[in-house]
Amino acid sequence: MILVTGGAGFIGTHTVRALTEAGEECALLQRRSPRVPAHLAGLPVHVVQADVADLDALLATGRQYPITGIVHLAVALPWPVTDDDPIDASGRALEAFLNIVRAARAWGVRRVVTASTIGVYGLTGGGALTEDMPISLEHLHPIPTFKKITELLAAHLSSVTEVEIVNARISGTWGPGGHLPDPFFAAPSLAHAAARHGEPDLSGLLAAPHAEDALDLLYVKDTGRALALLQLAGELQHTTYNVASGHATSNADVIAAIASTEPGFGYQLPSAGARPVSWLDITRLRKDTGFEPRWDTAAAAADYIAWFRAGNER
Repeated sequence: MILVTGGAGFIGTHTVRALTEAGEECALLQRRSPRVPAHLAGLPVHVVQADVADLDALLATGRQYPITGIVHLAVALPWPVTDDDPIDASGRALEAFLNIVRAARAWGVRRVVTASTIGVYGLTGGGALTEDMPISLEHLHPIPTFKKITELLAAHLSSVTEVEIVNARISGTWGPGGHLPDPFFAAPSLAHAAARHGEPDLSGLLAAPHAEDALDLLYVKDTGRALALLQLAGELQHTTYNVASGHATSNADVIAAIASTEPGFGYQLPSAGARPVSWLDITRLRKDTGFEPRWDTAAAAADYIAWFRAGNER
């Protein structure tokens, strides 16, 4: 049985579905609710309400279920910033990750797949981003900062324990159950606007979007399947993998994809001129797991718009 922390969340639910489609039973560790999400009803899943920061509760899960693998997606970061002491908040974030490794060792788990982010690459000059390229230690945002720290801890603990810890550098991910608005890219807001036949609300983005803004964009159903493949692969040759589409998608590409299925969608973003474009190289992921993206931008947009029109809020 595979434990998925944050298994009732955005990427978590799609990872759980992919694991069950591969024949696995899943235990979902969820801090907020003990209920199985409605869109996972009928699947071989069990929900445990616990916090990864609570080691006793986490270890109790292994006494209740025979855990053989872990996909760690639960967010345990000192962000958004709250009134908590920042030193204490940072300590809890790191302790939560260490608890996952403690539990894995206690249960004899072979592999932990833990979520990292495209953000660890920072600001680049464009081109393909490979897992072995040097990573800047500059602090730009709490999410990539703590993911870089976790990656280093994972490498150390993999070398001194019997637990194999795999870092999954997840690219920009959109689709059913996602962030709306996503603070980093416009695609979800554009799809939502097309589904509602209205203007997109882009006020929640951290920076004003332009037509040429591009990143490696992966539909969440592909993201979940890639994470499942990393967990289930018989042998992996590396400890870090890009989970991505392998190409850059611009806002203009997203708008064109939406318009191909929604001819009335004529929204345009302002142009900012040519700029460097980068994407995540997925050669490792392809070679070691056989992963290939199944959802191109047009198919993803159509599926996401249908999800909204079915009455889902995000």
